[in-house]
Amino acid sequence: MLRVENLSFNIQNNQILKDISLEVTTGEFVGLIGPNGSGKSSLLRCIYRVYKPDRGRVILNNQNIWEISTREMAQKTAVVLQEANSEFNFTVEEVVAMGRTPHQDIFEQETIKDRAIIEDALIQVGIEKFKQRNFNSLSGGEKQRVLVARAITQQPQLLILDEATNHLDIRYQLEILELVKKLNITCIAALHDLNLAAAYCSRIIVLYSGSIVAEGFPESVLNPHLIRQVYNVESEIRIHPHTGKLQIYFFPIHS
Repeated sequence: MLRVENLSFNIQNNQILKDISLEVTTGEFVGLIGPNGSGKSSLLRCIYRVYKPDRGRVILNNQNIWEISTREMAQKTAVVLQEANSEFNFTVEEVVAMGRTPHQDIFEQETIKDRAIIEDALIQVGIEKFKQRNFNSLSGGEKQRVLVARAITQQPQLLILDEATNHLDIRYQLEILELVKKLNITCIAALHDLNLAAAYCSRIIVLYSGSIVAEGFPESVLNPHLIRQVYNVESEIRIHPHTGKLQIYFFPIHS
């Protein structure tokens, strides 16, 4: 579904990404991990066309993303960013309905199909009961649910979470990732929490100083040696007795 080929990106002569190549296949939930400044968000922004790489290509379903229209790109790709306030007094329902915009012609009225898709998205994320609430009145976790619902209404082939769980309470982090996992949409997500990445991602790609240093299943990638190399901390890894997933414990390196 998604292929990044030999991508490099610079900002003011500083190389941010160096010769990145990766693939995401249909149905995968791929996690991007790495310390602050490793290039996670920059890579995602190249994938959803905020940044144009200096070299290399991003191929979505066999099409170079820079050779398709903005509208077609929005039909194929949905992005959920960190929590954000709106400058306008939109209701929850109005925000979710914005996801249908790429599928509508200019001045086209909302159709019965659009309405059904919007209602279904509200129900899927569990926010139908406050669809008339003002978006800015919601908590951070509730806002992210709304933004996921808006992404669902786009009916994308690829969902991108650009640090979408940052700054949320752990409850809302779990709820958002549970929700996305159940959608069965191909997803690539930048995540800070390694335990969440291990619990929810089918595959992990590790970025460090703008390069991919490891990728694979969480069990094969997340190990004390890599964590020490990338994060400069010691770690101990066990299998959680309830989830059966990796549980990572961190502690400082003592000289």
